[in-house]
Amino acid sequence: MSVPAEKKEKISVPFDYNKYLRPGKLPHIWCPGCGHGIVLKAMLRAIDKLGIDKDNVCVVSGIGCSSRTPGYVDFNTLHTLHGRALSFATGIKLARPDMKVIVVTGDGDALAIGGNHFIHTCRRNIDITALVFTNAIYGMTGGQYSPTTPLESIATTSRYGNIEPPFDTCEMAKAAGATFVARGTAYHTLELEKTIYEALMHKGTSVVDIIDACPTYFGRMNKYKSATHMMEAMEKDGTVSVKQVDKLPPEKVAGKMLRGVLHKIDRPEYCEQYALLVQEKAQAKSK
Repeated sequence: MSVPAEKKEKISVPFDYNKYLRPGKLPHIWCPGCGHGIVLKAMLRAIDKLGIDKDNVCVVSGIGCSSRTPGYVDFNTLHTLHGRALSFATGIKLARPDMKVIVVTGDGDALAIGGNHFIHTCRRNIDITALVFTNAIYGMTGGQYSPTTPLESIATTSRYGNIEPPFDTCEMAKAAGATFVARGTAYHTLELEKTIYEALMHKGTSVVDIIDACPTYFGRMNKYKSATHMMEAMEKDGTVSVKQVDKLPPEKVAGKMLRGVLHKIDRPEYCEQYALLVQEKAQAKSK
């Protein structure tokens, strides 16, 4: 049966995720209720909007639950050492500055063992997009507390409550020199897609902190009733959009993390500066 012309515009075509996935690597290993799959889909939709060939995209990761992502996606991919994803990504970007390089990393992978690389990637302002899946725990290796675990939260290595103040990933990225810093959540998936797209379009180091709950370890140990309850408490009610913050009374904002683009400036990009330096020295030598 043909569709009436006046109704055709109202019909939306479902996004074909399969063109970006490796079917032979599925099903994935993520737990029921984990938000990583939601974030993956937002990332794929954002990449699709770039309109570039899959061979011009490289996805790099270290070790952790989120770092399994490159195994599932049909791009150039690299699954590297724990905490070293940004170092490998830097090498790729220097060798192929024309390529869109994306790092998928967890809060422990990026900010603990990989903290030094995180700081210097931001400082250099190399054109890499880092997506930090922040679930405030080490989900793959036993539920230890991470650099973003909230105070007093329970983990396998903080049975009586965490006493270490957590990093604010966005403030750390901004202080280290990243030229695009944003935060999103798995709950606000369409908003997250737009944020990732804007990060991918930015020339320079882009960091997107993505609040993404872990119901298996963090949720169970901290008495969340369900994955849904955890997502609503941490992501929906625990954050507020930067577009709304000025319109809300202080009590509605207190204790909440900001979502959206938090910092965006222009600064010379590392690969371009490096290429310029090489060219200048080559010209000087030839004289």
